[in-house]
Amino acid sequence: MNREALALILDRYRTGETDLASAMAELKDFPSADLGYALIDNHRALRTGHPEVVYCAGKTPAQVRGILERMLQGTGAILATRVEAAHWEAARSLPGALVHDPVSRTIVRRPATPVSPPQTYIAIVAAGTSDLPVAEEAAITAEVFGNRVERVYDVGVAGLHRLLGRLELVRGARAIVAVAGMEGALPSVLGGLVDKPIIAVPTSVGYGASFGGIAALLAMLNSCAPGVTVVNIDNGFGAGYAASTINRLG
Repeated sequence: MNREALALILDRYRTGETDLASAMAELKDFPSADLGYALIDNHRALRTGHPEVVYCAGKTPAQVRGILERMLQGTGAILATRVEAAHWEAARSLPGALVHDPVSRTIVRRPATPVSPPQTYIAIVAAGTSDLPVAEEAAITAEVFGNRVERVYDVGVAGLHRLLGRLELVRGARAIVAVAGMEGALPSVLGGLVDKPIIAVPTSVGYGASFGGIAALLAMLNSCAPGVTVVNIDNGFGAGYAASTINRLG
């Protein structure tokens, strides 16, 4: 239930197009739908501008299917993250144009129309191909929330000319998500080249001394470049969400 859907129900009741009983039936799951094992927050889009997202890790395939089945009764965008193969096998037969992306480990139903103006966009900049699962989680999150996304991949500091060759595209974004593992230097480099907010995402990519992404996390937190903020290790979803908020506010 987003602002537009609620306004439409109220307007139809105001004009007499629908009666009170019908309007109440449409609002029966407002603000939440109780499935016993989950309370689907149908009020979240009204409060925050973004719909509830299903975090699948730790949920059984049956639980994921049940949650998605109920959410498909609405008309809004749907995003499920950290999807395992068993989750998709349980949900793939549901009607409603759900799409599974194994790289980002997501299940989505995209919005019918973009929320943000198409002339503005978010740039997702990834250091290496090994960072793509996290970068794609950020990119798909932003797209499902109605944003235009431009992908700039495999432009890490080991070959800085690759980034410089696409710098104008990055500079044109309203918000930038910088995804990197290893030593996590990419956000600092970008911070000295652009005038837009940068959301840095450390990934768990790297050899032993990277400590599963902690080295990149600490490097990003200690960046000497101003304008860099940092989300948790491998948290592409959090970065995509933050970039979407920035893009929509302008």
